[in-house]
Amino acid sequence: MTVRVTLREIAAETGVSLTTVSKVLNGGSDVSSATRGAIEEQLRLRGYRRRGGAGRREYIEVVLPRLHGEEMLEIVDGILTVATAEGMAVSLAMSGDVRSAAPAWTDAAVRRRPAGVIVLASGLPPGAQEILDRAGVPVVLVDPAGDPEHGLAAVGAAHWTGGLTATRHLIDLGHRRIAAIMGPSSDMSAVARMDGYRAALAAADLEVASGLARFASSDAEGAETSAREMLSGASPPSAIVAGSDAQAVGVIRAARELRLTVPAGLSVVGFGGLTTAALSVPRLTTVRLPLREIAETAARAVLRPDDEGATSPRRVELATTLVVGGSTAPPARKGGATRPRA
Repeated sequence: MTVRVTLREIAAETGVSLTTVSKVLNGGSDVSSATRGAIEEQLRLRGYRRRGGAGRREYIEVVLPRLHGEEMLEIVDGILTVATAEGMAVSLAMSGDVRSAAPAWTDAAVRRRPAGVIVLASGLPPGAQEILDRAGVPVVLVDPAGDPEHGLAAVGAAHWTGGLTATRHLIDLGHRRIAAIMGPSSDMSAVARMDGYRAALAAADLEVASGLARFASSDAEGAETSAREMLSGASPPSAIVAGSDAQAVGVIRAARELRLTVPAGLSVVGFGGLTTAALSVPRLTTVRLPLREIAETAARAVLRPDDEGATSPRRVELATTLVVGGSTAPPARKGGATRPRA
């Protein structure tokens, strides 16, 4: 039986960090000759072999439609963390859109022979999975916006539970007229969050009021427009669950335009939990998405495709967490001031 030797074991046996072992494997110059010699000797004694055998390059290919936005950068950084610890490089391939990588990408990826592919989209081009399987290239989707193709491994967040938790938080504060503005209805994560919102209201014997559950563009502007319409109505909501932190910022802008204070006049919950939530004034109450954990799980899966249980779950969902900030509070009492005086 072949025993797999990991870089973590080599690091423990030589008394150095995983980063130092990675530097030696990648030819880094900032390691002393004594340390380098000790690591190389231990690698030789333990029979360590680079993954993939002859002809396979030592890197993970990350396929993404764009490289901007804090969520995308957080995912890439999480993949880099695992890859570096395993002595791997990371290559970024800009291809396709949120639905799929471009068809031409598949053949080029097979020629490049990466150790594995992580796709930040909802799926692969037609026939790509079979081509990559034949080439022995493992594939994992990261938090797909749609329903993954049968047989494709995917790692994502528990979006339904996040929507449920956000809405329950507002119900527990005493809100009864709660609205939701989520991302586009073509995004399955947005649909899941909306379903969680509806489930929380149903469990509390509350109805989804007409016009108070909407899908909008995922940016601040789309949410701002929807929120302005909701808050200008005859029976405005006292709280809004937004499908992202960016959308939550749009909701807050609409509230301020209408001279509503947050949270005294309107409570707002977002989704994300990164820099936008921390820098918002007031600091956002948000559902933290485990983006780094998702990225690290996906990276480990493509690097260890033969380990029992590594990629066998076709869909892995990691838990979301409610982080309470200053944008939520109990609703104002009837007759109380919710709008500042002019």
